[in-house]
Amino acid sequence: MPHERAYCPRPDVRTFLDGAPVVFNSPWSPIPRSSPHLWGPMSNPHNVKLDRDTDALQQLALDMGRLAEAILEKSLHSVWELDAKLAAEVKQDDLPIDRLDLAIDDAVLRVLALDAPVARDLRLVVAVKSIATDLERVGDLARNIASCAKRLASQPEFSIPEGLRKLAANSRAILRHALQAFADLDADAARRVLDEDDVIDDLEDELIRDSIDRLASDPDTTEQEVDFIFIAQHLERVGDHATNIAEETVLAAEAINLKHSSKLGGA
Repeated sequence: MPHERAYCPRPDVRTFLDGAPVVFNSPWSPIPRSSPHLWGPMSNPHNVKLDRDTDALQQLALDMGRLAEAILEKSLHSVWELDAKLAAEVKQDDLPIDRLDLAIDDAVLRVLALDAPVARDLRLVVAVKSIATDLERVGDLARNIASCAKRLASQPEFSIPEGLRKLAANSRAILRHALQAFADLDADAARRVLDEDDVIDDLEDELIRDSIDRLASDPDTTEQEVDFIFIAQHLERVGDHATNIAEETVLAAEAINLKHSSKLGGA
């Protein structure tokens, strides 16, 4: 059974690999593999250090995931409330995500250079780098959604399509499920995430069709409907990044590469 790791509360920020900031051993984390309670007096010091560093690296990615979830939630709230001021805050909220992305770049290089990970440890390090890239793009998508919210806030009164709220809820859910699967290194949970993406694609298609129908019947709503379509596309991309995270989780946990499996007949 994968070891469960919750990642929601704000963790403690400490120091990792000679100065790179990371999140490690927060009160809600599982006991790291590097814990002295798990090692006898004859344990290999290199293995202990490698386990400590990979635990820290994974935890850093999970903290980045928490920030990505938060910025996505805020951007959507600015849409629902038509709050231009709240939407403007999203741009600043993206900066900590970018900083964590750079910190992960540095930490990954240090682990590769100093610890020489192999097998599962190496796959986990590579997965963290890829996942950080996906989370940084989720932050960018949240900024795009906030830009739509600012434009919508300047328009005459209108109602938000219910289909957009449903798509947003599913996009947020799939991101959270992907991050939890990565936290647990649970390949089965990650595979379930891949199935969820089909629902998001269908919801996006439905919303775009409905927006086009409304445009045909009421051209005065063109600007609003175009922004609804943009938001739907951004949310669909969030789902794509969540599936990328799920695929990296399967690769890290089982050494099975699911990328392009639908076209190439993978596992």
